Amino acid sequence: MSTIYKQLLLVFCGLVLSTFSLHGQVKMSASNRVDLATIHHQLMVEKGVVHPDLLARYPIYQINGSYYLSFLGKISEGFNRADLIKRGFIVGSPIANLVSIKVPLNKTSQLVNIKGLAYLEIASKIHNSLDKAIVDMHADSVHQGIGLPQGYSGKDVYIGVTDWGFDYTNPVFYDTAMQQSRIVAAWDQYKTSGPNPQGFAYGTEYTTQGELLAAGSDTSNIYSYATHGTHVSCIAGGGGAGTPYKGVAYDANFLFVTFLVDEAAVLDAWEWMYQKAQADGKRLVINMSWGLYHFGTLDGTSILSQAITAYTDLGVVFANSGGNNGNVNFHIKKTFNQDQFKSRIEFYSYSANANMWGQSVHAWGEAGNSFENGLIITNNAGNTLVESPFYSTATVTNYIDSFLVTGVDTIWFNITADAAHPLNGRPQMRLRVKNTNTALRVLLKSKAETGTVHYWNVTELSNDVGNWGMPFSFSYGGSISGDNQNGISEPSCSEDVISVAAYSSQYLNGSGNPVGGGIASFSSVGPRYDGQMKPDIAAPGVAIISAMSSFTDATFSSVDNVSFNNKTYHFAKMSGTSMASPMVAGVSALILEANPYLSARQVKEIIMLTAREDNLTGNIPAEGSPIWGAGKINAYAAVKLALQTLGFEKVPHEIDWNVYPNPVMNELHFTIVELPKTVDIIDMEGSIYEKNIYDGKVYVSDLPAGTYFIRLIIDGKVQQERFIKQ
Repeated sequence: MSTIYKQLLLVFCGLVLSTFSLHGQVKMSASNRVDLATIHHQLMVEKGVVHPDLLARYPIYQINGSYYLSFLGKISEGFNRADLIKRGFIVGSPIANLVSIKVPLNKTSQLVNIKGLAYLEIASKIHNSLDKAIVDMHADSVHQGIGLPQGYSGKDVYIGVTDWGFDYTNPVFYDTAMQQSRIVAAWDQYKTSGPNPQGFAYGTEYTTQGELLAAGSDTSNIYSYATHGTHVSCIAGGGGAGTPYKGVAYDANFLFVTFLVDEAAVLDAWEWMYQKAQADGKRLVINMSWGLYHFGTLDGTSILSQAITAYTDLGVVFANSGGNNGNVNFHIKKTFNQDQFKSRIEFYSYSANANMWGQSVHAWGEAGNSFENGLIITNNAGNTLVESPFYSTATVTNYIDSFLVTGVDTIWFNITADAAHPLNGRPQMRLRVKNTNTALRVLLKSKAETGTVHYWNVTELSNDVGNWGMPFSFSYGGSISGDNQNGISEPSCSEDVISVAAYSSQYLNGSGNPVGGGIASFSSVGPRYDGQMKPDIAAPGVAIISAMSSFTDATFSSVDNVSFNNKTYHFAKMSGTSMASPMVAGVSALILEANPYLSARQVKEIIMLTAREDNLTGNIPAEGSPIWGAGKINAYAAVKLALQTLGFEKVPHEIDWNVYPNPVMNELHFTIVELPKTVDIIDMEGSIYEKNIYDGKVYVSDLPAGTYFIRLIIDGKVQQERFIKQ
């Protein structure tokens, strides 16, 4: 990048930042304002042509021949969704006060004047970070119904999977008779041909078995023809197709979304899944085997965290992989007392990935306490060759794009910062650095008067896919090393998500001795940097044998295969918290089949309360362990407790009655004549709404959309029925 180009970019960024700060009512973070300025500048340089670099870097998608930029927003009074749609914006259905917005690139300047839009952020791109496992979790006892009223297999529960690499033809997604696919619907957000799902103006939706089989698989994307989604889904609920590799909830039905790799797209995916489950009157569990560190706030205040809470309020259970950086010292925690430190930033090998760009150091401090960062370049002997000044979160208001020169080498870096981030009030700085000379060492330097600051060193690719940590390490001259603490990724930081660590399944070897059972070396360690304990639970995630996509172009070592419809389908081993999360999603489905009247938070609580300890976990304190969470998941104990837990229990009707229409918009009618004057309506959180009965009906138009229970007392006996409010 030339010096003149850099100067022009800085000027342009400053103009855009000023525009937003002087005239706009919409709050945005500094890094987002810079990103928007960068996009505008690139469009100006290219005379309106969308350069491939923009498509790789930002959530920009071509929909119906036009380019859109994805945003997440918080809305307030006066927000007019219909007006934005008329103006050409693609606006998702709000959940609580959160909404996804796709804005035509030529209309982004209009964002500053939208009434009722309190906060806006560019949707960050999202990246990915059986058989013995079923026994280890005691899910086999649940399947057999040992000591239970019956066996449970996830029947009548929907498992939604947001991922990529789905094989719609795979026999593991069929019923036990191998006749009917259990995939209710799939939405490929990458495929542009349509038809779009109702209410969403992009992607392609498949709603019949014929459509799914004709499509075969989801489309190739930045992960090529992946297999991750197939492997993960089979763990949660695969039927095995005659192999031993049957999933946890093998009778559950599926909703698949191959999602554009950004936060707004995943918010749309959740809404689509929720609508499908509500329309069919089914409980919904959503599995997310992905996450990363350089988006969100990592303390539970992010937009996605708030969205998870909103859907949890509606009864949706979320399971998410905790991260795969447990064996990497990619984190530093420093409590300052008018001092400073330095640490070497290790780089991922440029030769190992064609899209390698550099490293991203993201730092979060304490509200009211600024901090300063900079770079030092040394040789292998530790001699300082060149260094940058310190940049403070209190004074950096514009995007800084700069470089350091030593000899013939140029080290590029850029900085964005907020003195107080709009979502949590904390100071934050993101420092991105690129160095291609392995003979040079790049050190982070940091100082502050007071306060605690956390730093994470994460690999960054040019297509923004990197999500793995690289170490902070000791170098010469009194530098410090990092640790593996506070390593839980977004959106596992959400209070309401079930964040999952990974361990190796324990089993008896040929000599009858126990093997395995320890925590996976890669499983990320908590807690959150604000002290909230994470992860929540641990599940098997090492060398999990599960189905592979028959369409994948990835290489793998097949351990088994099955023939179906004149085609061979393979099974292979994969490891990661990605494999542990669907174990928990599957157990959640077993729980909800056993007791569909539990709230989402009750499901999470039951899973954590019934977690087991052993000699490998040790005694886990009441607040949980930053390695194990509450302990190892115990499907059998969880289902037993679920059966004993008073949720919104189904009480057998002494008198035959029901309510209609169901789902309902305005008036709910009863099929019995003798009714009390009032009735209790209960939401999924246990809140009670007392309603008057007029002429045999109850008006429910004022209730938010969701699942409810209507409770009557007839002849002194409690009578209850479920209904869905649209």
